[in-house]
Amino acid sequence: MALSLNKLSARAVTTIKKPGRHGDGGGLYLVVDKSGARRWVFLYRRDDRLREMGLGGLNSVPLARARELAAEARANLQAGVDPIEAKRNAPVAVPTFGEEADDFIDAMAPQFRNAKHLDQWKMTLKLYAAPLRAKPVDRITTADILEVLKPIWLTKPETASRVRGRIERVLDAAKAKGHRTGENPAVWRGHLANLLPKRKKLSRGHHAAMPYEDLPAFLADLRNRDGIAARALEFTILAAARSGETFGATWREINLEAALWIIPADRMKAGREHRVPLTARAVEILTELSALSAGPDAYVFPGQREGRPLSVMAMDMLLRRMDVDFTVHGFRSSFRDWAGEETAFPREVAEAALAHVVGDQTERAYRRGDALEKRRKLMAAWANYCEPRKGGTVVQLKAQRGG
Repeated sequence: MALSLNKLSARAVTTIKKPGRHGDGGGLYLVVDKSGARRWVFLYRRDDRLREMGLGGLNSVPLARARELAAEARANLQAGVDPIEAKRNAPVAVPTFGEEADDFIDAMAPQFRNAKHLDQWKMTLKLYAAPLRAKPVDRITTADILEVLKPIWLTKPETASRVRGRIERVLDAAKAKGHRTGENPAVWRGHLANLLPKRKKLSRGHHAAMPYEDLPAFLADLRNRDGIAARALEFTILAAARSGETFGATWREINLEAALWIIPADRMKAGREHRVPLTARAVEILTELSALSAGPDAYVFPGQREGRPLSVMAMDMLLRRMDVDFTVHGFRSSFRDWAGEETAFPREVAEAALAHVVGDQTERAYRRGDALEKRRKLMAAWANYCEPRKGGTVVQLKAQRGG
């Protein structure tokens, strides 16, 4: 009987989300882990035992190559050779850094805290480590590492530190597999510490924030720009949200009739459900985007790849194109400064709007009770303040009461 082959399509292998094995035929399966990681396996029977041979992750082994590897395995079986033994005895080809990095991410995917963390690893090892990706992993030297780190070492110290650490881990994994020998050229202590200047101490929790007085003019510029990233950034500012909360938002979380965005606990930094009252402009943005919706589990701000959200770097890159030297997270500080200096809304209401877990019993009572209607008034005032000025008049909100 002829084998039934090529059951999967190239599109299907990138969009299948259901965990489990998905057969392409002839013993080739795409395995989707609970974490969302995808890898290829070849299943066969030998000596009355079911055996599984790994063929690599989807990031480094596309569908066509997986089929070639499965065909080689079937040919070995027909010749009476165990495919796993043949693979074990075959000369080991040294992978490139890009291949090793992709395999490392696939293998470690279950340990990542969330999809955003996983995407950050992928982005840094593709964008910042781009000069390394085509090099055989056993030929990467200290000079190669310095070529990657020096351009960002002083200007983006925290990013540079993460890139270095991630490169070090990939090279350690390559050594564990037998693809490298000797010292790791990305190690810090006793090595790169002697070649790079000491980084400035990170002022954690403090992100470059735009003065709130500049927000109306900035939003006027932002609204003149097309694209999902521009709408996502404006929505994030109006909701005083974290960028990760925006990127991961699905239509299931949005209630346009109630003008409410309910972010589940597992997507919140504090691990608690957060209800965000939506302003008229935020609802307008969502209404425009609803035409792109493909169902309740679709992302509100979709990326270029089907079934994926907007890139974690999209809003940052937009700010760079606008020549704005502030961070997305900094707009939360702009909101907090405005609420404290320009309004009479209670501090605990502003903190609740930021989904901060506040300290004393009174503040915790607000957090438990959500203060939703008070926050709705606060966010409406914020949206009114941010609205681009038509006549140049700045609205004074000192007398605003949060009631």
